[in-house]
Amino acid sequence: MKKNLNKLDKGLINFMRSTSIPAIRLSFGVIFIWFGILKPLGLSSAEGLLKATVVWLPFGSPDIWLIIIGFWEVVIGIFFFFKKTTRIAIILLFLQMVGTFMPLIVLSEVTFQSNNFLLPTLEGQYIIKNLMIISAALVLGGEIKRENNKQRD
Repeated sequence: MKKNLNKLDKGLINFMRSTSIPAIRLSFGVIFIWFGILKPLGLSSAEGLLKATVVWLPFGSPDIWLIIIGFWEVVIGIFFFFKKTTRIAIILLFLQMVGTFMPLIVLSEVTFQSNNFLLPTLEGQYIIKNLMIISAALVLGGEIKRENNKQRD
């Protein structure tokens, strides 16, 4: 029985090892394209938060920034679909994440209940969950080097 469980465990581990990186890349691609294209179409539920975050920028209107950020996200998503452009996608993702976390600072009254930093609102939770996106991008970035090293060996 234990031998069968070990065999099953090893099989599942090998399956996860072989599918996890493509699954993360595909998920990133779908999510970034989907959520990104909603912005220039005026259909994003994050539109108000995004516009309120960029209103202080010295150039461009919030409407223009909404379109720019939306297409930026679409480009990130497209780049995740291809192994050769994953590095570019990760760089663009990290640049985008800087802006994504800005509402926690500039709109804390919207992202936290009663400005208590231990009580995020739904908007705050939406932003904080991006820590998981950053973590997955770090995993992908770490695997790029591993894949390149395997090709050299």
